[in-house]
Amino acid sequence: MKVFGVTGWKNTGKTGLMERLVSEFTNRGLTVSTIKHAHHAFDVDHEGKDSFRHRVAGAKEVVVSSGQRFALMHELREQSEPALSELLHRMTSVDLILIEGYKREAHPKIEAYRSEIRQTPRAADDPTIQAVASDTPLALDKPVFDLNDTVRIADFIAGELDL
Repeated sequence: MKVFGVTGWKNTGKTGLMERLVSEFTNRGLTVSTIKHAHHAFDVDHEGKDSFRHRVAGAKEVVVSSGQRFALMHELREQSEPALSELLHRMTSVDLILIEGYKREAHPKIEAYRSEIRQTPRAADDPTIQAVASDTPLALDKPVFDLNDTVRIADFIAGELDL
């Protein structure tokens, strides 16, 4: 399966970018599913929640995972959080799986970056980050796209994955 991630610090626009990418790729005729990592207990599919937004944007499946549970709802109880590879194995075959979070995993990613967050972009030191989607110009040895230029970002991802 073709897999690409969106990573970044909190409040940098990861979920908005994911939502726009799901819509863009589904509008191009691709089937898309998503996996979102959560760092806390969560409930899914309530209006305004990330999983709800992914589904409404056109994702065929949505898996959300945290240290306490993951969904297609499965209570972990005392079990450890499943590895990303296990979640991917459970997914139905689609053209593209977009992954939000999982910054330490080895799949290719684009980093969402906002200057107001005042954190150093991880892209400079992380070889899994292929490009940055930013609200400000950045001097990096990787492509930097306008955070809101969904078409160019999708074109980049499609090129990287030969979609």
